[in-house]
Amino acid sequence: MMCLCQSRKIVSVGNTEKYKSYTLSNYRNIRQIDRLSEEQKFAIDVVARVLPFKTNSYVVNELIDWDNLPNDPIFILNFPQREMLHPHHFDRMAKLLKRGASKKEITDCANLIRMALNPHPDGQMELNQACLDGKTIAGLQHKYEETVLCFPSQGQTCHAYCTFCFRWPQFIGVEKFRFAMHEAEELVQYLKVHTEVTDVLFTGGDPLMMKTKIFARYLRKLIHADLPHLKTIRIGTKALSYWPYRFIDDTDADDLLHLFDEVTAAGKHLAIMAHFNSVEELATDTVRNAIGRIRSTGAQIRTQSPLLRHINDKPESWIALWEQQVNLGCIPYYMFVVRNTGNRHYFSVSLARAWKIFRAAYSQVSGIARTVRGPCMSALPGKVQVLGTTRIKDNKVFVLQMIQGRNPEWVLRPFFAAFDDQAIWLDELRPAFDQSHFFYQEELDMLMESSLLSEGVA
Repeated sequence: MMCLCQSRKIVSVGNTEKYKSYTLSNYRNIRQIDRLSEEQKFAIDVVARVLPFKTNSYVVNELIDWDNLPNDPIFILNFPQREMLHPHHFDRMAKLLKRGASKKEITDCANLIRMALNPHPDGQMELNQACLDGKTIAGLQHKYEETVLCFPSQGQTCHAYCTFCFRWPQFIGVEKFRFAMHEAEELVQYLKVHTEVTDVLFTGGDPLMMKTKIFARYLRKLIHADLPHLKTIRIGTKALSYWPYRFIDDTDADDLLHLFDEVTAAGKHLAIMAHFNSVEELATDTVRNAIGRIRSTGAQIRTQSPLLRHINDKPESWIALWEQQVNLGCIPYYMFVVRNTGNRHYFSVSLARAWKIFRAAYSQVSGIARTVRGPCMSALPGKVQVLGTTRIKDNKVFVLQMIQGRNPEWVLRPFFAAFDDQAIWLDELRPAFDQSHFFYQEELDMLMESSLLSEGVA
């Protein structure tokens, strides 16, 4: 099947099968699933009662190497593993399933476990919410001065769920945990007041789960509104990895590309914030074709991933990932540290090891790939980058800085933490040189106190 948009000179590889999702209710129908033992299947049954689980036909048939079980990275990225729950949590749920407990008992147990997994870390519910005329706008977050996050209600799911996803509370059916915006007009009104905002990031879930005609309501509202300060529209998506047919021969794929054309023709920079965790996700003709089609609209593709134990925790993995992305015209953007939520105990590596992996990989790629920044923690005060370790007098320290901060004055101010080879997150570090607190802490405490007072908590 030829692409309808011939001016792009991109030939569709053709969709050999329609999108089919697999969840807890039907994953045992997957032909290859019989390669798993009954014990492995039962582990999926247990963990998927707590953490969201969905994969699809493209991932199953074109990405997973079923001859490499159980170590295939894409398999681990999509299928829950026993160790993704703490042993006592796993055993509690397993006992309920074995004795045929009621749906209510299972749900109650799942929710108790979820509450212990820090579902909304780093002030998302308390400090990031956007308000207009004293009213909180559902589905908007405004953490950094120049960037607003928008969660369209129709895009709060994904083509497949990553087992590490820090947005897992969006997908578990607990309404109080979800961010969801229903009307684009509220977003426009907010931006007209907040002229400091230059960037809007559509996120989720995955905004590209929406039909193009629905997503167009949001994008056209933005580009036709009088918002001269709005320079960039970003779309956070995993579709290139998990369903690249979205850009090729889905029924409204050409409409989506034309919508991208509209955004760039309106003078807005369009950035596709793509999530690639393993080089295998870049290996199919389908994804390469999709990347070419997107770039033909004038949109840029920036790539990011957390550093994940079991998936990409070797320098060679990142070298291959960045080099392949550059070859395809994508821009390496971030190496993140696994967020402090959900099953981070399974995927996390120490900050010291993260820095060693980043440095080793960064030093072996060309300058074209060194657009990437990392390792970075999206923490309570801001995006904190580990610049390295060093010795100052007799003290071994981490050298840190913020790439983004709740207060822009915090950005690019170097600060130091005492070296700790076990620490995996900012809140596990203590200030170096016997200091009582990091430079931003007093102001951050005041922000937290002010937020609590406004909510009537204090």
